[in-house]
Amino acid sequence: MSAPEKNYKDTILLPETGFPMRGDLTKNEPVRLKKWEDTGLYERILSRRMAQGASRFLLHDGPPSPTGTCTWVRP
Repeated sequence: MSAPEKNYKDTILLPETGFPMRGDLTKNEPVRLKKWEDTGLYERILSRRMAQGASRFLLHDGPPSPTGTCTWVRP
């Protein structure tokens, strides 16, 4: 006789969360963007960075480097 087949899912302790299994980005992303626009989030971030005298960086988007990292360039 062969041993009964083992259910490996029962051998892992995974936390239970209230998060849904799906992100539903097609529904949630427009709502999130509207909230950011309504609250002026981007403008607030820019004004805070300017008030702090933060450095300005440009991200040149393009093919990744051989190591798969992005390159930040000071203007």
